[in-house]
Amino acid sequence: MSRVDRPEPIFTDEHDPNLFLETLVEACEKTDWQIPSWCLMNNHVHLVVEKPRADLVDCMKWYLGTYTSRFNRRQKVFGHLLKGRYKALLVEGSGNGYLKNVCDYVPLNTRRTSSLPPQEPIQNYPWGSHRSYRPARGGI
Repeated sequence: MSRVDRPEPIFTDEHDPNLFLETLVEACEKTDWQIPSWCLMNNHVHLVVEKPRADLVDCMKWYLGTYTSRFNRRQKVFGHLLKGRYKALLVEGSGNGYLKNVCDYVPLNTRRTSSLPPQEPIQNYPWGSHRSYRPARGGI
């Protein structure tokens, strides 16, 4: 999870979340990451990252730094976009269901934070993985 450092939203228009996701695709191609669950919010992002190597620090530095540079260049601003270091928690999928619970929690965060009106189906939120994540089919 990573939070925005500025008082304004991390995504200013529809191009910004697309740029964030395009940069995430590049990171996945460079690092063999798999992202079974994700959610982009106004002031923070959640990603569940499955990775084959113990190189999260270097990969996140490239990913978040690259997105920040692209965002700043596009918006013609300078400085930090994200507040401090990202927050990472180790989730082991050892069959106890915790990984599934985390993957379910992340896209449902839109409902908890009022980013999505109560009457709106969660599947209609365009910046989360809820529509594509289905544990019975093995995720993405």
